[in-house]
Amino acid sequence: MTEVTILFLDDTFSSTAIGPMEVFRHAGTLWNILTGTKPVPRFRVTTASADGRAVRCDGPIYIKPDVALTAIRKTDLIFIPTTGLSIEDVVERNEPVVPWLRRWHKRGAAIASVCSGVGLIAATGMLDGKRATTHWALAERFREKYPRVKWMPELMVTEDRGFYCGGGVHAALDLSLYLVEKFCGHEIAMQSAKALLIETPRAWQAGFAIVPLKTDHSDDSISNAQEWLHQNFHQTFPLEAPARRVGMSLRNFVRRFKQATGDSPLIYLQKLRIAAAKRLLEGNHRTMQEISDAVGYQDVAFFRSLFQRHTGVSPSAYRERFGV
Repeated sequence: MTEVTILFLDDTFSSTAIGPMEVFRHAGTLWNILTGTKPVPRFRVTTASADGRAVRCDGPIYIKPDVALTAIRKTDLIFIPTTGLSIEDVVERNEPVVPWLRRWHKRGAAIASVCSGVGLIAATGMLDGKRATTHWALAERFREKYPRVKWMPELMVTEDRGFYCGGGVHAALDLSLYLVEKFCGHEIAMQSAKALLIETPRAWQAGFAIVPLKTDHSDDSISNAQEWLHQNFHQTFPLEAPARRVGMSLRNFVRRFKQATGDSPLIYLQKLRIAAAKRLLEGNHRTMQEISDAVGYQDVAFFRSLFQRHTGVSPSAYRERFGV
């Protein structure tokens, strides 16, 4: 079972703490209860504040945590909600939290944050050189304050080397569902979304890391090519296009891409497109030709064959199982 710690911070928007708590608590249980199967909890959720006392949220609401930070003995995942509307003194207001986060990061805990909460992680320097998103209205100010972070506010969710970031307030649910999928698998995430009536296409919109970028390599040119593929997978192009984009011959590009990611560029692109097709099959009622076109394949017969090869089921069977 995954141990998750949700921080309660002063001035937070309460929904960004309570919403994720409910998503994690009910992963593997609520759907099962509703469908008459045995619940299998996937997360053990603990809430914590700096001193164990209740915190005042944005407005006349207080929420009381389970424990103080010092009582946490094990955690696999830490979730940081918003830190309020003031971003100038975020470290000072949360001074006891910063060294605690550093210690758990060194121990291998994943860290997720949403909206202004991303600024707290950025202020510690732990996001330097990593991709991150935040609320669109905060993006430019964060770029100025934390220029070493690769800000990508056009994305709803980002993942980079153990750090997970979400956009605005309601992206807390998107990020939580993303983490359920990351830690428990796609089927549990879909069941959780259906049980809680969360519209899943929101969580995977706008071409964010549908297949998370494999960034635990040091080849910046290949990272740039990966980003380009994520932004353009729905278009038709030869593999020479991303190779030219990063100034390589096709042969050298294929060699370095596979060395860095473990996949050839073609297989990586296919995985991107199939993952995008899954989201479309889950969330709307487009025809199969429309979905095929949307992910870069004009030949729907080829798309069906490729989907079957990658997933083991036909697109229609996948839609019947996972579609809303």
